[in-house]
Amino acid sequence: MRAAVAQRRERLPARQSSLPAAPYRSVQIVRLLMPLLMLLALMPAASAQTRAPVVVMTVDGVIGPTVASYIDRVITHAEQTGATAVILEMDTPGGLLESTHQIMRRLLNARVPVVVYISPSGARAGSAGTFITAAAHIAAMAPSTNLGAAHPVDGATGEAVGDKVTNDASAAIRTAAEKRGRNAEWYVLAVRESRSITERQARAKNVVDLIAQDRADLLRQLNGRRVGEHQLRTAGAPIEEIPMDVRERVLHTILHPNVAYLLMLFAMVGIYAELQHPGAIFPGVIGATSLLLALYSMAVLPINVVGLLLIVLGVGLMIADIKVPSHGILTGAGAIAFAIGSFMLVRTPDPFLHVSTRLILAATTVTTLFFAFVVGAGLRAQRLRVVTGMEGMLGQLVLVKTDILSSGKVLAEGELWNAENAGDEPIPAGTHAVVVGFDGFTLKVRKEI
Repeated sequence: MRAAVAQRRERLPARQSSLPAAPYRSVQIVRLLMPLLMLLALMPAASAQTRAPVVVMTVDGVIGPTVASYIDRVITHAEQTGATAVILEMDTPGGLLESTHQIMRRLLNARVPVVVYISPSGARAGSAGTFITAAAHIAAMAPSTNLGAAHPVDGATGEAVGDKVTNDASAAIRTAAEKRGRNAEWYVLAVRESRSITERQARAKNVVDLIAQDRADLLRQLNGRRVGEHQLRTAGAPIEEIPMDVRERVLHTILHPNVAYLLMLFAMVGIYAELQHPGAIFPGVIGATSLLLALYSMAVLPINVVGLLLIVLGVGLMIADIKVPSHGILTGAGAIAFAIGSFMLVRTPDPFLHVSTRLILAATTVTTLFFAFVVGAGLRAQRLRVVTGMEGMLGQLVLVKTDILSSGKVLAEGELWNAENAGDEPIPAGTHAVVVGFDGFTLKVRKEI
């Protein structure tokens, strides 16, 4: 009996161990394959992380030294990090010709493909923007954008420059367009005849390479394109946006016409206040700083010298009215000259570069009121007779307490004062005398007439 039970116990473990043999082998296989499966799953993510990025920068406003420095900085960063491409999203009315040439040289010698994208809808690449577009490896435009009107103008008068500068600009833009395989003849006409073109016309005439609805559409169209030795891999590539730093944003903001106009006004008011009150320091510092920043701005913007002189004349007439009373005629003439000069200050057909009409009207009103009432009241107060201290006693009547032949005593402001006779007649006690001067604390008096 015991032998039979022992045999059953020996058989039972054998049967139980034989049942899970197949599943056990499957589990072991899965465990062995798990690291490989995890590695395969992580490979796309690792690939995306190590993929070359697309660097994006944005230029919105006037082209000047700050923009040139910004573009150079971003392209240099893209070259050092091995970016697949640089996209320059641009909306500009134009700018300084020298800065434009610097940007063109940087784009023509860039070791990474640079895509100029005129966007968003409603944007334009005018004047300097046309040169930059011509120099880009790939030129693209968003719907409802335009390009052109690139004839150089004189920054001091707003007039078109002479043939020498025009011929030089035409040669530069032709060279860039031919190197990029675009319609060089149209780009030359944009310089010589200020031609402008829409995005559809530009694409049909081979002025630009692409029309893209937005950045995502642009990246899809760029994917697979070959630029020299580079084949663009933009589909799914990480985007690295590099904005202007604080210094660049501040200097770029100064180039806005409204900001330049305000800086000029601050400069005039601050310097005038310092001249009127030497040693105040703060108005002088503000005025001098504003003047330097305004000059920096005016070096880029097409400033009309006649308009600037009219503004200065207007302020001068307002100041003259304070010193030479004209019953407000000079102030009115100054306000008119100030307003006309403000409207003439920036001479260009581009409305973006004009000073805001509302700002001009507000500035004219505030400046006129400032000089007519604030400054005028201060100067008039300085001309009033002093009514305190020793100076305030001049012309007052005082009571003579002792006979004054050459000297004596008088009662003035409730106090006894030593007095000297400044006249030829003796002054008897009990009469009144007039204070005509003083020597230290001794009053000089004359008999009341």
